[in-house]
Amino acid sequence: MRSNRAKLRAGVSMAATLPMLAGALALGIPAAHAADTPARDTLAGTKPAWATAKADKGATSDSAKVSARVYLAGKDAAGLAAYAKAVSDPSSASYGKYLSAGQAQARFGATKAQVAAVKSWLTSAGLKVTGVHEHYVAVTGDVASVEKAFGTQLHNYVKGSKTYRAPDKAASAPAGLDGAVLTVTGLDNAPHKASSKDQLPPPDAVFKNSGPFSSYYGSNTASTLPSAYGTKIPYAIKGYTGKQLRAAYGAGKYTGKGVRVAITDAYASPTIAFDAATYAKKNGDAAYKTSQLRQVLPDGYTNTEACSAAGWYGEETLDVEAVHAVAPDANITYVGAASCLDDDLLDSLSKVVDNHLADIVSNSWGDIEANQTPDLAAAYDQVFQFGAVEGIGFYFSSGDNGDEVANTGTKQVDTPANSAWVTAVGGTSLAVGKGDKYLWETGWGTEKATLSTDGKSWTNFPGAFTSGAGGGTSKTVAEPFYQKGVVPNALATANNATGNRVVPDISAIADPNTGFLVGQTQTFPDGSQQYSEYRIGGTSLASPVIAAVQALAQQASGGKALGFANPSIYSKYGSRVYHDVTDKPTGTDLAVARVDFANAFDGSEGLLTSVRSLGKDSSLSAVKGYDDVTGVGTPADGYVQSFNRH
Repeated sequence: MRSNRAKLRAGVSMAATLPMLAGALALGIPAAHAADTPARDTLAGTKPAWATAKADKGATSDSAKVSARVYLAGKDAAGLAAYAKAVSDPSSASYGKYLSAGQAQARFGATKAQVAAVKSWLTSAGLKVTGVHEHYVAVTGDVASVEKAFGTQLHNYVKGSKTYRAPDKAASAPAGLDGAVLTVTGLDNAPHKASSKDQLPPPDAVFKNSGPFSSYYGSNTASTLPSAYGTKIPYAIKGYTGKQLRAAYGAGKYTGKGVRVAITDAYASPTIAFDAATYAKKNGDAAYKTSQLRQVLPDGYTNTEACSAAGWYGEETLDVEAVHAVAPDANITYVGAASCLDDDLLDSLSKVVDNHLADIVSNSWGDIEANQTPDLAAAYDQVFQFGAVEGIGFYFSSGDNGDEVANTGTKQVDTPANSAWVTAVGGTSLAVGKGDKYLWETGWGTEKATLSTDGKSWTNFPGAFTSGAGGGTSKTVAEPFYQKGVVPNALATANNATGNRVVPDISAIADPNTGFLVGQTQTFPDGSQQYSEYRIGGTSLASPVIAAVQALAQQASGGKALGFANPSIYSKYGSRVYHDVTDKPTGTDLAVARVDFANAFDGSEGLLTSVRSLGKDSSLSAVKGYDDVTGVGTPADGYVQSFNRH
């Protein structure tokens, strides 16, 4: 399971053209020199790639209103990126010399003078400032004011089967602001949903697994079902629990004591405290201590229908219960966003950084790279860089659709996992045997075939691709320094001869067929809301598992924050602290049998029996060494202790 954030941005529609002279006068440029003094700095990436001349349908109506965010570059944007790199690099003299949130803001954040200048510029153009944040200034206004402020016109463009608004050229800011503006978001609206304060819906409809199950991998063979790959196969497990995952990933004696993990998602499950406590009690996890689980929530919620708000409850439940299962003494802070819009998700991430709510942040959401625009990428990266200088590491699930071809028709990676400033977490199929013994892992990629009517064979075996760990080579993000010399050149240069970012960095359990048992209050067919348990997976599971393992590692290091961990993760590449995951760890193809309720909750409408082949991740392959399904591998015995700097 992995929640995709909707690309729902605040709407902006505009069309009037104002004389440049008026803009020059508003900025205090003498009229005699206005014509020969452009005095503008281009804000790169603010015109989306789909806004082409061929797709242009003319100026947007000038009656539309604008809601936009002007992100502040701060006093030293280049210095922020440089220090974020140095403080995260084990080979740097500045490694681990983190700043407090206050120190980071004082050293790199926007000054009062910069904020005042930006506000003056915006208001002089006729825009209304609706909010001032440490990282941005929010504005509203009409089309003419926006065009005057940003030196561009907004046109309507055809994108797919719909028409959206976007700038006809990159926006710009007055050069007199001396680089105070990082970017502006909200000038395009692909797509847009109107915002209004909403009430959270009740929990989603119930989902249960049928069984038969295996209690550990291979414990229950499907002897009455057809063979697969020349042998009888085991039933899918009921769902691993914390004890099994801790053993698989080398937790040892460490529990995450003294470490706080933050989780960001949209909305907030109304039953999370009850569900988490009930699950821990029923499945052998340590009971929650007072205040061990906290929530930081917005004042209200928006776009609950467009974002399928109730679907995010399961996301939060999975993340919280997985972290606690692997790191039972870690403190957990859930930071809920007001919606699945980028602005709201950015706000939740900024809350973590600006208030240093945790050193480790798990994020089980994302979208395809094609839907990311450079303006938003810049805003996200700035938050991640501030986190890095404060010793905060962000972990993002890599996606659940493999190379995305089956999902979108185009081979691509997911975002924000593609950012060079986050740890992208890929996924595996995990086999934990009797006595909690780690057996093997494959790259997560599933092909499904159903049982024939006569029950004697699998129809069209091995079947079609259903899901798998996201990975591959970015088309937009340059190769980061820590991947050079580790990521194979063929992967790095797949989209660019000079090399691009490859995803993921590290991986953990994700396959729903070898997944994790969760407990959640759900809505049953009779309308009642009851606690129930089911098996689940996805890189939404892998991300909190890795975050929890990092909490163990931080405890092992004496409590010293690990910060942005990628340079350290890659510095250990090829060592025994990783399981080097391949698609055929036993030398042959692997599969499990799975039985599901036809109606998702009981057997009244029959059962569906299928075979799920493992290690079939679309065009991606888990091979010896680094690969674009599992990265450097999964944590093994010794990984947790390897971050100890003493």
